[in-house]
Amino acid sequence: MADALFQISEPGESRPKHACRTRAVGIDLGTTNSLIAIVDGGKPAALTDAQGEAIVPSVVHYAGDGGVVVGAEARDRLAPEFPRDTIASVKRFMGRGRRDAEATRKLTPYQFAPGADGEGVVRFAVAGGRAVTPLEVSAEILKVLRARAEEALGGPLQGAVITVPAYFDDGQRQATRDAGRLAGLEVLRLLNEPTAAALAYGLDKQAEGTFAVFDLGGGTFDVSILKLENGVFEVKATGGDSALGGDDFDRAIAELLLARAGMAEPADARTIRHFLDAARASKERLTSETETAIDVAKAPGQTARVRLSRDEMEALVAPVLQRCAAPLRQAMKDAGVEPGHLSGVILVGGATRMPLVRRFVEQWFGQPPLADIDPDQVVALGAAIQADMLAGGAGRDDVLLLDVVPLSLGLETMGGVAEKLIHRNTTVPCGAKQTFTTFADNQTGFDLHVVQGERELVGECRSLARFTLKGIPPMPAGMARLEVTFMVDADGILRVSAREETTGKEAAIEVKPSYGLTDDEVERMILDSFAHAEDDVKARLLAEQRVEADGIVAAARAAMRDAPELLEGGEREAIDGALAAVESARAGADHLAIRDAIEALDHASKPFATRRMNKALEHGFRGRNVDAVDAKLGGR
Repeated sequence: MADALFQISEPGESRPKHACRTRAVGIDLGTTNSLIAIVDGGKPAALTDAQGEAIVPSVVHYAGDGGVVVGAEARDRLAPEFPRDTIASVKRFMGRGRRDAEATRKLTPYQFAPGADGEGVVRFAVAGGRAVTPLEVSAEILKVLRARAEEALGGPLQGAVITVPAYFDDGQRQATRDAGRLAGLEVLRLLNEPTAAALAYGLDKQAEGTFAVFDLGGGTFDVSILKLENGVFEVKATGGDSALGGDDFDRAIAELLLARAGMAEPADARTIRHFLDAARASKERLTSETETAIDVAKAPGQTARVRLSRDEMEALVAPVLQRCAAPLRQAMKDAGVEPGHLSGVILVGGATRMPLVRRFVEQWFGQPPLADIDPDQVVALGAAIQADMLAGGAGRDDVLLLDVVPLSLGLETMGGVAEKLIHRNTTVPCGAKQTFTTFADNQTGFDLHVVQGERELVGECRSLARFTLKGIPPMPAGMARLEVTFMVDADGILRVSAREETTGKEAAIEVKPSYGLTDDEVERMILDSFAHAEDDVKARLLAEQRVEADGIVAAARAAMRDAPELLEGGEREAIDGALAAVESARAGADHLAIRDAIEALDHASKPFATRRMNKALEHGFRGRNVDAVDAKLGGR
């Protein structure tokens, strides 16, 4: 076998040997930096380049000759000179559309190209007349990481576990998986970043208990509450903001640097990139220093020296950091845990190196956070452990990961109501089935609208996908039976199938939205669901009563039209009056009034309905003897 051959290296060119059983890797595809790790001799370790650097800056440069440069050179040398052609923080654009806030910020060096498919997917206009998507940019980063691992391991990889923010939605997860495929990787699993961090800490420390993972990276914020017990990692709740991170600190600092340099908001891409880089450098210096000075370019050949203290920087970024508080409160409430009952708080992400962030975490949870594993590496290390487990690594069979769905998933029903099939914080993989029926006579198909969110009405949720089940024979309303199945896999990706039970007709879709949630949308959706809970319930009840009113009015009118001879004196007038009352109440906004009007109509039409039923039974049994009828009904 090729794997059994000895590898011979020239003197001075030998590579370190890795005694791992598998060639499966863990990848942290980060906003600012990315890493790749393996399990080596039973322990996770990040792979380094020839200079001993584990981190690959998540920056990609597209040259005019078609070449691509990834990493430190792209960040340090090419980004300042070619800001439009050098893409940084691409993760913030993953699965997003042109109308999302990330693509419409004023302080951005990028130029966006119009989409050819009309879906509004973000495309960066770069050198050579090319337009590249975030998925393609991410794939270039993954290719570099893959090459590093293949060189270190001496052969092709068995597969990769790629981490994603816990609050990535279906579109963002699918884009990440597709980027892996584009980079030539077999993606074994998408693993939530907080879960990966807990996995690294739990196996390393043999810890048990309930932990919070506070993950503040360059572009995203996640918090997860996990219970670790007997090798089982169960995510009790998750929360966060997929558009909150260190990049937002940089923008706030850059605006101050611009003001102190006496400059208006620049339109030039090179100047924007210069000030964003200066802001990042100042932030990093002030992590260990109390004051710094930085030279910023005001104009060609003209610079200004700007001073900034740690106190000033912290005052700038504190309002951004406070945005973490609401998801923290919600996650703790969902998990049913008080901060004082936690066994520990794990820090993840480069932004957690800042003293301000560490103080915030300690004050919020009432205990010093755990940070003895490098917060830049901990996610990749945990992903490597999971990859080793999936590839059959030794000693990993007793570990089980139980993650959760971050937002509820459901279908639109009559009246614009969102019917939830899988609720938020349900453990994945998971599934749910529900049966629906037709509302109108002779309906020959079902239009299914898949939505995501916590509100009661579809208009307040996010649309994920639409598909149609056709070919249903015409039937009276309520006769067709549609069984809808939702399945969420271990990667958090949703698949929906529908089957009409009387005909066996089927349709299915893997939910692949063209772009993800807008800035603050996930957090807003959950917070709004609580702030508007009472109004939402009233709106749902109103919608449902209106649907009920429409159905009973249509049925009553059809019955009087089909069997007018069964109406007795004064009965038509009474039913017509009750019908008018239902229609009047339906036009209002009081669901109780509609319910009362429906009950009044039911009371007015009940004798007529009884006569219609007796006539139908008489017609059905006509010409049959008692024994035949008894046998038909299952009698003895």
